[in-house]
Amino acid sequence: MSTRLPRWLRVAIPRSSKIKRVRRLLSDLRLVTVCDEARCPNRAECYGCGTATFMILGDVCTRDCRFCAVRHGRPAPPDPEEPERVAEAVRRLNLKHAVITSVTRDDLNDGGAAHFAATIRAIRQKNPNTTVEVLVPDFRGDTDAINTVLNENPTVFNHNVETVPRLYPIVRPQADFERSIRVLSAAKRSGGSVITKSGFMVGLGESWAEVAELLVRLKDAGVDIVTVGQYLKAAPDRLDVVRYWHPEEFERLREFCEWLGFKAALCAPLVRSSHNAAAVLEQVRSKTT
Repeated sequence: MSTRLPRWLRVAIPRSSKIKRVRRLLSDLRLVTVCDEARCPNRAECYGCGTATFMILGDVCTRDCRFCAVRHGRPAPPDPEEPERVAEAVRRLNLKHAVITSVTRDDLNDGGAAHFAATIRAIRQKNPNTTVEVLVPDFRGDTDAINTVLNENPTVFNHNVETVPRLYPIVRPQADFERSIRVLSAAKRSGGSVITKSGFMVGLGESWAEVAELLVRLKDAGVDIVTVGQYLKAAPDRLDVVRYWHPEEFERLREFCEWLGFKAALCAPLVRSSHNAAAVLEQVRSKTT
């Protein structure tokens, strides 16, 4: 177990009037962000840049992944007005790229897919020039639910595998690695122009060989963009960090991803799935035009 935080993980808190503006807007519109709920180390930076990753379908998850700080339990029913409030937030923040995620909602027949679809439609109606990225749960592998989201043509379809297969029983006991791979493969096979994306953490006890094999599996599933960051313990009852990977190891991972042929790879200690999402999308688009 590693307890001492390395120097490269110490984050300076930026001072910006935009941070207060974003927090006030979120409060006024009664919106939740994964930035706050998951205690992301980059949230002050993102808020300071005038952006955020919206978390729909409430702030209570039906699963209890051992790495995640989001509350788990019995969630409230979906709020039918939430998609419009998200779209209004995107308009007020003048976002060119909006990232939408959610808690896992195993209590809903479609896992919340229709709510994702409604949110995409609302954003597009109010912000026709904004690209939309969705970071979805696994919908229990339901192809109809996946297609409900894909039929709205999100620009980026993201589903995180979070860790290597061997650690799933410890890290994600209610999830299934092969099911997540099927979700990503289904998105790529949908026939549209959607860009697929996935990410995971290191520092939970995985080996280099396991990480390399995971990256190969993601590439074989048709993933275009991959993100890899350091796991950080976000609450006392969450899993301990086994090891802090050095920045040079992350650079080796990035080079390996480049060799595998991913269209973009972000590999660094503080990388998170939605961090710099707009810039990464532009990077991918510049390679395909």
